[in-house]
Amino acid sequence: MKMIGSDYVLEAHNIFHTTEASAWKTLFSKVDGGGCFNGAGNSALVLKGVNLTVHSGEVMAILGSKGSGKRALLDVISRRADGATRGQVLLNGSPLSKALFQQRCGYVTQSCTFVPGLTVAQTLHYTPTILSGYLKSSKVRQVLADLALSQVAHKRVEYLNISEARRLAIGIQLVRDPVMLLLDEPTHGLDPLSAYLLISILSNTAKKTGCGILLSLEKPRSDVFPFLDRALFLCLGGVVYSGGTRAMLEYFHGIGFPCPQLENPLMYYLCLSTVDRRSRDRFLESSQQIEALVDRFSRETPISDAPLNNMGSGKVPLAYGKPGELKVWVMLYLKLLASTFSCGLVGMKTLFLRLLLLPLAMSILWGFYTNVGDDARGFFTKNGLILNILGLSYGCGILTTISLFPIWRKKFSQDTPEGLYSGTTLLIAYNSVSIPFSAISAVIASCVIYPLLLDTKYNNGIVFAYLLVALWSSFVLAEQLTIAFLLVVKVPFNAAIAVTYVLVISIALASGTVRSFKGLQPWLQDNTKGTHTRYASSLLHSIAFQTRKLNCTPTASVICPKPADFMHERLGLPDPDETIDVAASCAFAVGLAAFNMLVYLFPMPRCVRQKFKD
Repeated sequence: MKMIGSDYVLEAHNIFHTTEASAWKTLFSKVDGGGCFNGAGNSALVLKGVNLTVHSGEVMAILGSKGSGKRALLDVISRRADGATRGQVLLNGSPLSKALFQQRCGYVTQSCTFVPGLTVAQTLHYTPTILSGYLKSSKVRQVLADLALSQVAHKRVEYLNISEARRLAIGIQLVRDPVMLLLDEPTHGLDPLSAYLLISILSNTAKKTGCGILLSLEKPRSDVFPFLDRALFLCLGGVVYSGGTRAMLEYFHGIGFPCPQLENPLMYYLCLSTVDRRSRDRFLESSQQIEALVDRFSRETPISDAPLNNMGSGKVPLAYGKPGELKVWVMLYLKLLASTFSCGLVGMKTLFLRLLLLPLAMSILWGFYTNVGDDARGFFTKNGLILNILGLSYGCGILTTISLFPIWRKKFSQDTPEGLYSGTTLLIAYNSVSIPFSAISAVIASCVIYPLLLDTKYNNGIVFAYLLVALWSSFVLAEQLTIAFLLVVKVPFNAAIAVTYVLVISIALASGTVRSFKGLQPWLQDNTKGTHTRYASSLLHSIAFQTRKLNCTPTASVICPKPADFMHERLGLPDPDETIDVAASCAFAVGLAAFNMLVYLFPMPRCVRQKFKD
């Protein structure tokens, strides 16, 4: 029986790649070398005439020290590299475009984020693929068995060790059935036994499924040598050797560098391909030797520019391809629900934040405003109650979002190069879960705070709806504003500070609780009409001051305020139109959600993408 990927050949011909020096420095030292407004900086040639060939069912290792160009080569092949690239990358003789790579290949980076609360099996099952039903379940079981994960299939991902997590990251790609799989230093941070297990699993997977595997290694052990079919030695972007591992020993022996007995050939020739930086003399000597090795290999093993597998353009069979946007949305939605209702601390935390945080915050107000009456003193105290209701509603929205959304934002930034879904799809799925939960939470919170604002002897469903809209729209607006900031701000706490600053200004100017409307400059009075706080506060003022009778008898020492005069002073309107306030409050919340979906649809600038890279 013919293997699925037996007809595939991945080739790279004469690859030259130039990137900005600041980005190259960031790639290895994790020091941000430039921002959005910095200049292009000095360019660096990081790949110099690289050639390689990988057949289906083979495992090829890219070997080199730190800074040799291993990751740059993987990024060029996967079409993720920033900078200028020359040369050809072909799959079965056809140019390997970004879309074609996304359809037929996979790339496992060093950092892979999992959604907490999900099990290993759920993480694989909710990976978007074109398969569904029984075929999808069978594929997941096969991948679990192939990667030795069956024993931990029901273990939640936050409790996995580094070896299990690394194999799960590989499984997420294998469940999509790629014909070529790229891995960036998969053994990094693993103990020797786990590294051996991982390489052996990859070798068996390649032979079993026909998937070609191209992986980078920095410190290869001798026991992984039998599992490698091909090797590529890089040093400062140049190729010291590229070809079969058996032919490697003969090649280096023929040019005067035989591998000593009992030596690890991979490590021996890796050291031979590494610049010695211990002193200036050693640096110059090793650089000249490596330059000679690169030059000799290019002269003695010329590679034709013609593809080895000349199937012709457009003849790459697409067995599965990419799932549709609707199917991806369903997978994201189910993944969000599974994470929310998962057993354990993660699920309890998520449910608490989504359902109980806002009611709990409103219940705290009972300790401060229980004895507020309908007299003159209570009249002014209720103004402070409105301030607290607005502030707590906004605060709960911010806290919930910075606690739950960043993991999805990080996952999205890692999934973006794969082209599986857009930011809009993510937000539609996230809001499909978040908004119903926030509505239920607002209903509970309204029931909690209702007796403090209204006379329970005279229940009024319409007035209750006004309170519900004020709480729900405040929570959702803060949530969506935080999501907007998290698009460009990596640290959730910093995003929370920025959103809090914006909303504090809005409350101070537009709520009528900190200072009166008439005390503002005319241009500020007009600008408050463009804030959600003005309309939500107007609803709360209408509830507090127009639905309850003032129990006050004017005397020589007691002045009884009039609700209409008070609201005219604080909000500029003696009799607000609740219909307009309800419509405007909902419009701000829903409109900001729609705005986020539009913004997340566009690709982010390179400086923003670089910020979210680990």
